[in-house]
Order: sequence, then structure tokens, then C-alpha cells
Amino acid sequence: MKTIPGAHRIDLAAYPRRDHFAYFSAMAYPYVGLTAEVDVTPLTDYRARSGSPFFLTLLHCVAKAANSVPQLRQRIVDGEIWEFDVCPSSFIVAKDDETYAYCQVRTDLPLPEFLPYAEERKNAARMDGNIEENEDALPCFFISTLPWMRYTSLIQPAPVPADSNPRITWGKAETRGGRSMLPLTLLCHHALVDGLHISRFYAALDRELKQLELL
Repeated sequence: MKTIPGAHRIDLAAYPRRDHFAYFSAMAYPYVGLTAEVDVTPLTDYRARSGSPFFLTLLHCVAKAANSVPQLRQRIVDGEIWEFDVCPSSFIVAKDDETYAYCQVRTDLPLPEFLPYAEERKNAARMDGNIEENEDALPCFFISTLPWMRYTSLIQPAPVPADSNPRITWGKAETRGGRSMLPLTLLCHHALVDGLHISRFYAALDRELKQLELL
């Protein structure tokens, strides 16, 4: 019997979305996505107090929020659904030649441990990384950023055949009405994820950001 480390197989016979799974799996572009403004004021306040890096701190919050939604930890493998216990993140790192490399990090570490660990991984990727995934990308959240501008919508590339890794992207934060607001996009495979699950991710992210007020 097939096994995937750190994951268990979903029984499709008992899966309540099995008809939806079959329907959306057959589509040429089976993705569903949403861009929403996120209030990151607790993060900017925490950064002012602690000096923590904005991107990596938000990455930690985003990964914790995504991991809290089981459907975002599910992947399609050979027509079956596998759910990971915890998912790492693969994110882009800007290089000096204006290209970028991928960097994969664990996301199950407490923030004080995560930040120096992720910074070290990021620096290594900046020096020697490329756009080839050197580690198993199946469980990853794919994370990128557009820090130079605020946007209201985003079209993301997707492979053929379709993969089932959630893609999370955010843009430049802007201050309006005394709050720091940031556009953040979540793109998911619709065979696994509905609007309900996307909304749960955004609610979980709001909770994770507010936890920074306690640090």
C-alpha cells in the first residue's frame, strides 16, 4: 500500500466532497482564488517594537493560518487525496541580479526560533539557490510577494497538469485611516478547497496577526 511520510490518505468513499472532487478535477483550470485586504497593523507595531523582519514574520503568520485549515494541507496524488499533518513553505528570495530563487522552510517552529532559522535559509538561497525545487515540494505552500506595489487582483501561473499546492501572495502594505492594510491572494485547487475554507484561512490569519499584540 502506498504511503507518504507525514500524511494520511482520505477515504474517498466517505469523503463528503467526492462529487465536487471529481467535477473540479476534470477541469483544465481547476483553481479558485481570492484577493482580500488584510489588516497587518499588529505586525507593523510588533516590528517597530522588536525589529523583526516584516516578510518572514508575516510568512510565519500566514503558514500557521494555512496549516490550521485541513483542506489547505490536502494534496492530490494519483487521483487520491492525501492530508499532511503540517506543511512547510516554499518562498521566493530576491537575488542581486534581479532574478529570484526558491527557499523551503519548516513552519512548525515558534516565532523566536523560526526567524533566525528562516533568515539563514533565505541567505543561503540568495547565494546558491535557483528555481528548481531541491526538496520535496508536494506538501509546500507556495509563497511569493510583490512588495513594490499595492494591487487589487492577481493572475498566477499554474502548471499542466494542475498541481494542488496552495499559492499565497501579498503586495505592498499601505497606511490608511491609521491602519496598515495589505493585499493578500490565496489560490487553491477547487477540487479540495471551497470559498468556506478560503474564508477560514483569512479569519485564522487575522487571529495569528492579533497574537503578535501579546508578544
